[in-house]
Amino acid sequence: MTRTAAREIAFKLCFSQNENPTPPEVLLGHFFDEEYYASLQSDDDAVFSEYPDARQLEYIGKIIRGVALHGAELDGYIEKYAVGWRFGRISRVAVALMKLAMFELLYMPDVPNKVAINEALELAKRYDEERVVPFMNGVLGTFARSEVAHL
Repeated sequence: MTRTAAREIAFKLCFSQNENPTPPEVLLGHFFDEEYYASLQSDDDAVFSEYPDARQLEYIGKIIRGVALHGAELDGYIEKYAVGWRFGRISRVAVALMKLAMFELLYMPDVPNKVAINEALELAKRYDEERVVPFMNGVLGTFARSEVAHL
């Protein structure tokens, strides 16, 4: 499994966690139960075709735990940099993707900034409306320039 696929799974879990707050360990334990995970495999969604290895599980877990722990902080950054937008108007997909990317930018220095932003934008193209991509690009770019020391 690639890091891109693991990031997509992490996004789906972040979205789920935003919609139905669940302790990260409960969410991860349920989701990565081998029988449950196998039930997600389908021709329509290739991301679940392979079970994550230990390194990918660690990466996904770090994202889910971190976004849960820093959720209020990340929401605050979204509100700060989504100039002219009320938080409630931003799509839930965009919020989940921006929180994931912001967490990577702030707390995962091994993930290049351009990669974190570009991967979030690519996922937005697949899971949200086209007009969301430039909005997210603006928010994440401004956030990275203003808040992230390791640019």
